[in-house]
Amino acid sequence: MVKTTGELLAEARVEAMAEVVHEAVRTWQKVNGQPTSPSWSKAPKWMRESTAESVQFTIDNPEAPHSAQHDQWMEQKRRDGWVFGAEKDADKKTHPMLKPYDELPDFEKRKDALFKAVVDALM
Repeated sequence: MVKTTGELLAEARVEAMAEVVHEAVRTWQKVNGQPTSPSWSKAPKWMRESTAESVQFTIDNPEAPHSAQHDQWMEQKRRDGWVFGAEKDADKKTHPMLKPYDELPDFEKRKDALFKAVVDALM
């Protein structure tokens, strides 16, 4: 299927927004003493695609609470074979935040709020 110019522009916009969100989250990680994701240009394809998918969810669901954003992210991770694990490990596909929103530490909830706020600001 050939994409229209409008579809290609929409994809490019989501990709640009995903890069900004990714870099904002990286800064948040650094400021909060968390392990820092690689820069957008060095991030693996799966990470860039995951961020773009989450940006699209936020665009499509502007009234969704932060918990819905987290639920979308968890569904995405599980679909891609990730499971709960004590450490984030891309090779083993384990992640310590694969748990219900209510069980997340406050800093992680703030990161979800930051994600949504950045997307909202770019709309």
